[in-house]
Order: sequence, then structure tokens, then C-alpha cells
Amino acid sequence: MPGLSGGRMSLISAQNLSVRFNGEDVLSGISMAIEPGEIVTILGPNGSGKSTLLRALLGILPLSSGAVARAPGLRLGYVPQKLSVDRSMPMTVRRFLSLPKRVGDAEATAALARVGLPGLETRQMAALSGGQFQRVLLARALLSAPQLLILDEPTQGLDQPGEAAFYRLIEEVRRETGAAVLMVSHDLHVVMAASDRVICLNGHICCQGSPRVVSNAPEYRALFGLGTQGALALYQHQHDHSHDHDHGHGHDDTHPHSHDHNGRTHA
Repeated sequence: MPGLSGGRMSLISAQNLSVRFNGEDVLSGISMAIEPGEIVTILGPNGSGKSTLLRALLGILPLSSGAVARAPGLRLGYVPQKLSVDRSMPMTVRRFLSLPKRVGDAEATAALARVGLPGLETRQMAALSGGQFQRVLLARALLSAPQLLILDEPTQGLDQPGEAAFYRLIEEVRRETGAAVLMVSHDLHVVMAASDRVICLNGHICCQGSPRVVSNAPEYRALFGLGTQGALALYQHQHDHSHDHDHGHGHDDTHPHSHDHNGRTHA
């Protein structure tokens, strides 16, 4: 059964989750939970198991041990890391939004408008820019009215302004829909400004907590060095997140978040 946090039920939780490939542990002892409405980012070097963790939480990959629990009737939206569209095959944005499940015109129009692409229904998927393509993927994920959006490196291949714009869009979607967001990213400086909580992964959870706590954790610095500190100062957090029980090094589940709006910088 999903864990309780502050009297609320977690949307999804992992308890001592492990995944092994070819007899080797890729992930071991992962315990975590995602609460309603929060934005959580998983950071880690290449090969640290980030995408594997998302797929294990989604039930796409089998666990070697541990358990994943979801809130009853949980609605999920998923944007995979790579989705290749055959550029020789004609497919409009509107048709793509009805795969694999048909949606009505009004729903498709509303989803495209929400992600900032109004009127693109007749555009060919192959003609979209990288940023437009990612927004169409997000629009399709939003059609299920998800309580939890899971995004696997959604800004891969975008330039820095494109990344920042996409993360702003994610924050808007969270604000408008109340959906929680769990995403994997490499974009340290932007992530630190866009996340309520960061989970640092390297086969196991090295550290987790608010961006400020994690950026000061020795485990984080061992993985990423100190080079992001200057970059972090450039990105003002829209709403500083104060955590009553920040856990910079613990593996325990999450705590209730209180938000103030001082716009202080996480550095």
C-alpha cells in the first residue's frame, strides 16, 4: 500500500526496490515516494540507472526485489526519453495525439493550446522542431489528465532557452492541473531552479532533499563537482521551498512541503 505522508497518500512509492540485468544490480535498495503536486527530479551520471528507475516505477521492467505501490486508480502520463517517428511516413499532429487511444477534437485542441502550440493539428510530425516535438509529446501525456507526469530527459537535444522554456511550461502545468511531476534530467542549473526535491542517483540513492540541501551534500559534489554553484546563482527559484524536515543524506520517504514566495536564490 502506498505510504502516507502528512495524512496524504503518496501517488507512487518504492520500497527497497532493486533491478538487475545479466546478474548485476543496476539499482539496489531504492526507497522513495512521490507526493501529490510536487516536482521531483532525478539526477545522476550516465549509467546511474535513472531511466531504469522510471521504467521500474511504471511497471515496464521487472524488479529483482522490493515493491512498487501506487495510489488506487492513479492516472499516469509518460514522456519517454526517445521516441522516433518515421519521417517517411506522413502523420499529422492530430493523428499522433490519437495514438494509441482515440481522443476528440476538442480535447486535442485544448491539449495543444495548454502546451503553447495552438492550431498545429494539421502540421506533420516530421516537420516539427525539437522543442515543438517535445511539447506535442507532453500534450499527448496530458490527455489522460494525469495525477503524475513522468518525464525521461524531456529536454534532451534542446538548446538552453528551449530547456528553460520547457521547464517553465512544466511548472505552469503543475500549477494549472495540480499534477505531480517526476523527471530525469542532466540540466543541473535549470533543474535546481525548477524542482521541489532532487534525488541524486548512482545505482542507489546517494542523497535527496530540497535543491539547496542536495547541492551542498558531499555526495552530490562527489558526483557533479562544484561547477554548478555559479550557474545555480543565475537561476532564481520562483518560489523558495522551505522543508521542515529536509533530509540531505537520508533514504527515508518525503515530508510535507511548505512554500513561501520570497524568490530567493538557491546557490
